[in-house]
Amino acid sequence: MTLHICSLIRDTDQTVPADGAYHVVRFPFGDAESSDTHEMHQVRQPDGHTIEDWDSDPRSGLIWPTVAGWASLTAMVQWESGNYSELRDRFVRDPLDLADGSDATATDHRAPSPGMQCFTKHHEIFVDPDTPLALAVAHDDSSGRRLVHAQFKLAIDGDVA
Repeated sequence: MTLHICSLIRDTDQTVPADGAYHVVRFPFGDAESSDTHEMHQVRQPDGHTIEDWDSDPRSGLIWPTVAGWASLTAMVQWESGNYSELRDRFVRDPLDLADGSDATATDHRAPSPGMQCFTKHHEIFVDPDTPLALAVAHDDSSGRRLVHAQFKLAIDGDVA
């Protein structure tokens, strides 16, 4: 069994607007990422688009599976303290409508806890190389809030298709 793995880490703040909409978490490329041995998170994307600025381009949040199969998605999100009554996160197939259209899964709406907001999630789905995946977040505070750390990981078992 071969596992195809991509592990992304964001250690710089990303401000999420107070618009109630979900926003793709953007991740750096190259040495700043945890691991992309199977080239699923590249500056030049499979559809030919090249990302110029990872921190402003939502495409930098996309993982493009290299094989079809059964996949394990995991994520960690850490928010700054704020006046939230709800924090939201989800995994999304094709969040930017580049393939077959957006399809959200594993959506969580969470009440805040005291202090910093730290959450983890895990979900399993079938994936396909033609459909990128992303981690998306939202909040209901009255002003933009910072996501201070995020991780997004994909492990595909290509023997289960």
